[in-house]
Amino acid sequence: MSPEIKLRVLSYGVVVLLGLTLFALSLISIRKENRRGQPLTGNIWFAVAMIGFCAAIALLAGSVQKARSIEDVIRSVDAVAFGLE
Repeated sequence: MSPEIKLRVLSYGVVVLLGLTLFALSLISIRKENRRGQPLTGNIWFAVAMIGFCAAIALLAGSVQKARSIEDVIRSVDAVAFGLE
């Protein structure tokens, strides 16, 4: 299996895991806040934190892909510059 497919599968797995975690913790938080009579502020902040975490993972994955693309370009330029091709 190619590294790109592995990375994509792992990324989807992390997103699903985070989504299920968010759902479970949201249910727990809603039950606790209903007992205390508080609004759903805890849920809102937790959702914002999870969205930020997912965005950070997406940026990291994007930078890895960009680095691989740049590496391929550098290899091609070196091959042409040194007459290896």
